[in-house]
Amino acid sequence: MSDASPLVLVVEDEPDLADLYATWLSSDYRVRTAYGGHEALDALDDDVDVILLDRRMPGLSGDEVLAAVRDRGIDCRVAMVTAVEPDFDIVAMGFDDYLVKPVTKDALRETVSTLCTRNVYDEGVQELFSLASKKALLEAEKSSTELEDSEEYAELTARIEKLQSELDETVGGVDDHDSFVGFYQDLDRNSSED
Repeated sequence: MSDASPLVLVVEDEPDLADLYATWLSSDYRVRTAYGGHEALDALDDDVDVILLDRRMPGLSGDEVLAAVRDRGIDCRVAMVTAVEPDFDIVAMGFDDYLVKPVTKDALRETVSTLCTRNVYDEGVQELFSLASKKALLEAEKSSTELEDSEEYAELTARIEKLQSELDETVGGVDDHDSFVGFYQDLDRNSSED
């Protein structure tokens, strides 16, 4: 990220909704809007810090845009903002957060703020946050029986436990108290959503 305010790319095929999200964010962030998947890929570059991505769009879906973002190696955080109810397929997707429409101004702003904060963490920590978000989302949307029967959920849980274990070993080397406390506050906030 540069010294300028973070750049958010809003990708939404409903122009009124895209413009509303942009308005909600414009006081604190630089904002680009794209009214579809192809337009999103045209607007995408290394300056983008956060993408708010609609999942269901005609032409090029949000899932396809997300795959293209990751294939291009763009280092940014992505939140899916969609009416598509989450299913176990989200475990394999490369997003960082998932908001189900309708979305409030506060929820959208908080998500962007959190994702901008995550940009300063290393890749392993970012992955842990992303996985914890997916786990919390699935636990909120699925029954305990569905979770118990899901191989994807079991693999997700195992990956989180492994990353947390690796992180516990790494944190032993953190000597900046404020960084240590701030990191665990962020992690606790995500875990409390579980």
